[in-house]
Amino acid sequence: MYFKKNDKIGIYTVAFPHKQGSYAETYRVKDTSGKTRFLKLINYSKLNRNQIDDNGRVIEVEIAKLLNHHNLCQFIDSGNMMMNGGQYAWFVTEFVSGETLSQRIIRDDEISVYEIKTIAKAVLSALSFLHSQTTPIIHNEVTIQNVFLNLVGELQNLKLIDFGYARFLNQSPAKPDLDELNPFYLAPERFSGVCSIQTDLYSVGVMMYHLLYGELPWFLDVSRRHGQDVIDSILAERDKELELTKEDKYELDDQLLNVIAKSLSYDSEDRFQSADEFIKAIDGEVKIERQSTKRKILSQQQSDNTPTSSAIKKKGEGFAAVAGMEELKQQMREEVIEPLHNPEEYHRYGVTIPNGMLLYGPPGCGKTFFAKHFAEEVGFNFMCITPATLKSRYVNATQENIAKMFKEAEENAPTVIFIDEMNELVPNRDDGNVHEMSRSAVNEMLAQMDRTGEKGIFIIGATNYPNMIDPAILRAGRLDKKYYIGVPDIEARMALFKLYLEKRPYDFGLDYQQLADMTQNYVSADIQLIVNDASRNALRQHSKITMEILKAAITNTTPSLSNNELRKYERIRAMMNGEEMKKSDDRPRIGFNV
Repeated sequence: MYFKKNDKIGIYTVAFPHKQGSYAETYRVKDTSGKTRFLKLINYSKLNRNQIDDNGRVIEVEIAKLLNHHNLCQFIDSGNMMMNGGQYAWFVTEFVSGETLSQRIIRDDEISVYEIKTIAKAVLSALSFLHSQTTPIIHNEVTIQNVFLNLVGELQNLKLIDFGYARFLNQSPAKPDLDELNPFYLAPERFSGVCSIQTDLYSVGVMMYHLLYGELPWFLDVSRRHGQDVIDSILAERDKELELTKEDKYELDDQLLNVIAKSLSYDSEDRFQSADEFIKAIDGEVKIERQSTKRKILSQQQSDNTPTSSAIKKKGEGFAAVAGMEELKQQMREEVIEPLHNPEEYHRYGVTIPNGMLLYGPPGCGKTFFAKHFAEEVGFNFMCITPATLKSRYVNATQENIAKMFKEAEENAPTVIFIDEMNELVPNRDDGNVHEMSRSAVNEMLAQMDRTGEKGIFIIGATNYPNMIDPAILRAGRLDKKYYIGVPDIEARMALFKLYLEKRPYDFGLDYQQLADMTQNYVSADIQLIVNDASRNALRQHSKITMEILKAAITNTTPSLSNNELRKYERIRAMMNGEEMKKSDDRPRIGFNV
């Protein structure tokens, strides 16, 4: 510990050095009035890159400044200091005397159903506050170790603590550090770096199961496994149906067991979508039916006749629904759509039919949307696939799923197969961290993608990280064409505001040009968030959505993509095109979809 009793940290006097962690130390301190406070001292040099934002600020400190809820420790002060040739950040919150929920269980493992419900609802109340911020905050480490029970208060006065791995929802995905986090509390998608409102709610479900049964759901010994093997074994275990036995406990009923099962569903869309919905279910205000916790994908035990995905005939406006991006749309018409519509003519001239294309660029810029409208434009059936749809922990099952996907596409030809997060399914085999099962999946994809154009199959891959895809997938004869989907241009931003506002009570005479001018480099998700926030504010004021309310919402909303991230994607674009990176920061205007 850097400081001992009676040392000074800023204006605060150390009363008791509390704990030393991997990147921080905590202290009980006294302020100038003699009141006891809690201080956390963070060593910049020990932080990983995901704990610092693009402006060099510690994310945990920035989040602490926003904490203002009775189930969260109230923020008081923060600062920076230099010491021993290094830089440190610190922040101060209220001090609470008590013990963690983990310590309580060790001391007394008898916990009633009523207490489980009370604890869960208090934690969910804290999460509801975090998730409803202008930019939602994801805690990312809801465990019994991070629930603090106040010794002088009731259970409902507990505190959700430790925001060391918390993130704002608009920040880039960050894979969890399994040396620091309990993997059994993590939702399946967290292992891929995804954090969301639903991943926090999954952790609450784990906690409830843990409190009810005294063990973690799908627990297995991973002490002798390392890295990807830990993840593979955990996810393989979650392929099994979770057992929820009805213990002989007062007030334990089917409703609560069904609530826990729903919260622990493998697929995020089958879980609770908000903390408030979760609370209502615990209180019995919403009836919950028992559902399977298993993911809805093909596994070896399923029938060979089970389809990987349904091929749906896409009906709609096609490219007419895509605002902006005229140059890109015209390029696609000439290079892709025309050959697909007139294959005989192209064969006559010896011109090959493209097998597929890759859409790449920053997150939130409409790659999935564009792919769907491409299918409408070309008039093909459409299959939407994610890596989770195909990947399995069973040996050879992933390859079988891939083969069945192509078989179904051929049977329903002409078909567009859209594969989102392509880099997760076909990672670069030269990467030493790639698991052998992933290498086999890449080999199967390569075999299946040969001459798909002749079978009436067109493949669209989408990714934020084209440089992480196996190079063989991107060669001629597979994903022949590569198209960059960037942030929306001014015309597209105007169209987005019109789209998101059209069914809401908005004021007459909104200046869409000004709204678009104020939102340069904002992606579709940002603009949707702005309109949602403006709508909530208008509802509170019992007024229409006015220009002033929208402008205030824009001011309070930071773009998802920082300038550094935009420059990173420009470098990726230049690399994919084999170009030298321009020195100018000016980016071409690309357009967007609505």
